[in-house]
Amino acid sequence: MVNEMGVEIERKFLVDTSLWSPNNQGTEYIQGYILNEPGKCVRIRIAGEYGFLTIKAGTNSLKREEYEYGIPINDARNMIKLCENNLISKIRHVEEYDGNKWEIDVFKGDNEGLVMAEIELNEENQQFSKPSWLLEEVTDNPRYINSNLIYYPFNQWPDEFRLIHDI
Repeated sequence: MVNEMGVEIERKFLVDTSLWSPNNQGTEYIQGYILNEPGKCVRIRIAGEYGFLTIKAGTNSLKREEYEYGIPINDARNMIKLCENNLISKIRHVEEYDGNKWEIDVFKGDNEGLVMAEIELNEENQQFSKPSWLLEEVTDNPRYINSNLIYYPFNQWPDEFRLIHDI
């Protein structure tokens, strides 16, 4: 959900998979970064049979500029090849909880074992109910930003940084 014109407000949490299990098959996501610099990135995403081009800017982990556009799937498949090995693979599940939509990402590949939930908000201080399967909030931890996971994937983290809950 992009609230003001081009503004995304999002909070991220780790998920305790001993308390959460998928309620559906989810959608496969593959995403890569054509540009990935501090404060700005250009992402190509394939979500199932849909393609997207996304531009994100800003260094605030809670609130950033975001512009996302649907593109033809064949264009997305061709553009993702430009990203070479800088790809994130995950299955996204969408769940409703207390009137809010949660997106739960179950990472694959080099980030296997990482499961995060995101909620997009209308304002930075918006109150919301937290499902029992949420663990630590990681919104402000740059280690968990997708564009950083391509360079320093979850399976390379020291054990003291990893909370693994197998699905």
